[in-house]
Amino acid sequence: MKKQIALSEHFDYKKLFRFTFPSVIMMIFTSIYGVVDGLFVSNIVGKDEFTAVNFIMPVLMILGSVGFMFGAGGSALVSKTLGEGRRDKANSLFSLLVYVSAAVGVILAALGYALMPVLASALGADGELLENSVRYGRVVVLAMPMFMLQMEFQTLFITAEKPRLGLAATVASGVINMVLDALFMAVFHWGLVGAAAATALSQVIGGIIPLVYFFRKNTSLLRLGKTNLDLRAIGRTCANGSSEFVSQGSMSLVNMMYNSQLIKYAGSDGVAAYGVMMYVNLVFLAIFIGYSIGTAPIIGYNYGAQNTDELKSLRKKSTVIILSASVLMLAASQLLAAPLARIFVGYDEGLSDLTVRGFRIFSLLFLFAGVNIFGSSMFTALNNGLISAIISFLRTLVFQIAAVQILPLFWKVDGIWASVVAAEFLSCVITIIFIIAKKRKYKY
Repeated sequence: MKKQIALSEHFDYKKLFRFTFPSVIMMIFTSIYGVVDGLFVSNIVGKDEFTAVNFIMPVLMILGSVGFMFGAGGSALVSKTLGEGRRDKANSLFSLLVYVSAAVGVILAALGYALMPVLASALGADGELLENSVRYGRVVVLAMPMFMLQMEFQTLFITAEKPRLGLAATVASGVINMVLDALFMAVFHWGLVGAAAATALSQVIGGIIPLVYFFRKNTSLLRLGKTNLDLRAIGRTCANGSSEFVSQGSMSLVNMMYNSQLIKYAGSDGVAAYGVMMYVNLVFLAIFIGYSIGTAPIIGYNYGAQNTDELKSLRKKSTVIILSASVLMLAASQLLAAPLARIFVGYDEGLSDLTVRGFRIFSLLFLFAGVNIFGSSMFTALNNGLISAIISFLRTLVFQIAAVQILPLFWKVDGIWASVVAAEFLSCVITIIFIIAKKRKYKY
């Protein structure tokens, strides 16, 4: 069995791949079991229900993005504290952030359940779409506290130097989701409620496994235990992790706007086609997100230890890895556009053709997204939540809103598909400017 890699070690390419590989697979697997959800709903339950899932999903992701905020911001603070040699303090902060995020999750679940009809209606749903959206959303939102913990622990497992355990917990959650999808929809014929129940139960498993591990005596750097209320630490975590909250929350808001524009220009088929693209997009971007999550604790630790040589090495190696992956991802997405469309919506030729054309335009974003995701994550790890939030805010909200409002005026539906490409390109320019501008300050 290979020796566990410590955050304090020097990372060559081989060691960097070994350490980040579980995080990449973890994020890919998380995305894939979301894709399986979509496949079952689309092919077994129906196109209308598939549209409803895609319609209400942004609301659920906005609520769940609080977990991303606590995970990214908390990981940066805890890893920096570990790098400073204060392990007891790091454990106290770790425990505090887990307890607070769980409590916030309970509150959000109650509010989400009560307000789901209002939220779906405000987004423009009515009739059958409204009923289906509320039916699905209310079941899934009940698991919100566990979903938030699952998202949070994905990063904190890496900070604890246990990325493989994080992967194992995610795989367990994903396998349960897939099995329950098949059981509830294909065998029991529970329809949309079955899809929602499978998702919610898998999230409960994904949240409980890490809690059990960290509450018990373990061999990682972190353990859940006693803590003290530290409002300043909570504030720093929220501020520093705000980029992830902004990124996830804004993405969900923008998805709502895309759905609105697609209904206007392409009808419900446009929403369904966009849903397919987003499922595939999640899997591809999971590679960038997983790598960024995996490297963030290393960057945070070396920043806390003031090891500038290692920071420079990490930044250079990450640039090579991200740019290489970007080119490969674009090539793969162009080749796979038609086969993927057939898997999801092959039963409807017109919808399939719309999906293929859209995805071939949409997938150009992979050339730029990796730089943006890693750049934002790097600044979070360096405890500069402001720059990270600016990058995320411009990338996922400002540029996309402007593009999706303007480009369809010239190119109609094609303009909607091109909007995210334009937003990623503009964000890439901003990200590179920030990386160059702050090079002297952080000595990377």
